[in-house]
Amino acid sequence: MTTGLRRPADPQRVGTGSEQRVLRILAQRGLDPARPLDTDDDTDRVADALAMAEQRIPPRYRSAVADHPGITGWMRQIVDEARPGPGGTFGIATGPSLLIAGTTGTGKTHQAYGAVRGLLQAGVRLRWNKITTAALYAAMRPRQGHDAEGEMRELSRCPLLILDDLGAAKTSEWTEELTYRLVDHRYEHMLPTLFTTNLAIPRIRDVLGDRVASRLAEMTDRVILTGPDRRRRPTD
Repeated sequence: MTTGLRRPADPQRVGTGSEQRVLRILAQRGLDPARPLDTDDDTDRVADALAMAEQRIPPRYRSAVADHPGITGWMRQIVDEARPGPGGTFGIATGPSLLIAGTTGTGKTHQAYGAVRGLLQAGVRLRWNKITTAALYAAMRPRQGHDAEGEMRELSRCPLLILDDLGAAKTSEWTEELTYRLVDHRYEHMLPTLFTTNLAIPRIRDVLGDRVASRLAEMTDRVILTGPDRRRRPTD
């Protein structure tokens, strides 16, 4: 990669750990992150992408930072595998996926949104989507006037997808088949996916089935978040 991925002149911070890793990649590719962008258009493009993302990110996560080493390492791989698109800007083509596991309240969704923000701040052109498995199953239920198959195609083909709370919704043969269809398409086309789950890794096969578990095992790196539920206030 010889051009395109440079830090904005006045960026919002990604967080000390993730920012330094991304900047190190730029330096390795001969890009000086301290230099201003080549044109005002580049600066505006990154600022516009961040502004558009913040309109879609829930208010609770609009300042989210990805700072876990496993997640910033995944971001580094995505930046490294970005390819030039229209106008010469670098975007996601294919890349690795990541499974973020942990008990309730350990910051899985926070880290996932932080990763999206970090990639945008690094200058990666990024079309992304986010859905929980419960919302996925609700969206796929047949109802008049709704194109469920069209929505499934959009989620399957999106360059970057956050599939949140994997395994949290009530399962059935129907939900298992839907999950399999989505995971299998993204597995075959090597589309980066951020999965979050409350499931312990050994339970994934029991809850999601052999076919999904097998593909997740091959397509994802694993990050385990630990600690207390951050949503609960400490008692006196």
